[in-house]
Amino acid sequence: MWAQEGPPKVPIPVEVMAGHDRLFFQMVVKKKFTPESRFGFLSVSAFSTAYDNNSDDLDIALPVLVNYTFYKGFAVVAGATVNNKVGVGPQVGVQHSFANKEWVAVTIATLFLNEKRNAEIFGIYEYKPALSAKVNLYTRLQLLYAHSTSEDTHARSFLQLRAGLKMNALNFGLGANLDQYGPDKTYKPNYGIFVGWSFL
Repeated sequence: MWAQEGPPKVPIPVEVMAGHDRLFFQMVVKKKFTPESRFGFLSVSAFSTAYDNNSDDLDIALPVLVNYTFYKGFAVVAGATVNNKVGVGPQVGVQHSFANKEWVAVTIATLFLNEKRNAEIFGIYEYKPALSAKVNLYTRLQLLYAHSTSEDTHARSFLQLRAGLKMNALNFGLGANLDQYGPDKTYKPNYGIFVGWSFL
């Protein structure tokens, strides 16, 4: 008797980008509690640091969100984000996700339940069309905009761009991270080469 195949495994993408100014790392974990469950888990953990180990340039974000899908990719979310600037921030919001062989799109809008009351929108959008039987184009746009509603000021934003190739679990190419910090929107760009691997 042939063993029955289970549902397809969801990969865990891990990426490192060596930029001209900073080193960047990211890991995305998106799982359901069980294959049939409406409950899931999402974490987009990232850190970047300057090569001289200056602590002022250290940036760490560890979000942990539990989601409940109520209709065809739409979900409510709740959880918290830990970062090295403001500590722990509980948050609630809504999420939409879509994925097929060529496209991945995840959009999350949340409100932080701390004194800053940041309103935040986050998105990951990938396009991976096949170029041949073994090679795909790999492109990604990733963004964040956080606004402090208590102070009515910009808190944090970024735009991350990737363009390269994907071969099975491996992807690589050119990347740009365009970061802005605080009410003055202090700008810190970083351009470099990225390598990623999707673990099963």
